[in-house]
Amino acid sequence: MSLRLGLRNLTGVQEVLVLALMLVSIFALFFSDIEFTYKIGIAALVFSLIFLISLASQLLNQENRKDNSER
Repeated sequence: MSLRLGLRNLTGVQEVLVLALMLVSIFALFFSDIEFTYKIGIAALVFSLIFLISLASQLLNQENRKDNSER
C-alpha cells in the first residue's frame, strides 16, 4: 500500500512536508475559533502552496530528464 496521494513527483521529504501542511490547515480550519474569512484565506493559501510545490517538483523533474537525455 502506498501513501503517494497522487503527488507522484515529490520526494519523501517534500511529501511529508505537504502532509504536515495539510494537517496544520485542517486543525486551523476546524478546531480554531477564528473568523470565517480568515479560514477561507488559510485554505486558499494552503491550496496554492501545495499546488506550487507540486508544480515546482514537476518542472525540476522535467529539467532533469531533459539534461539526462542530452548527455
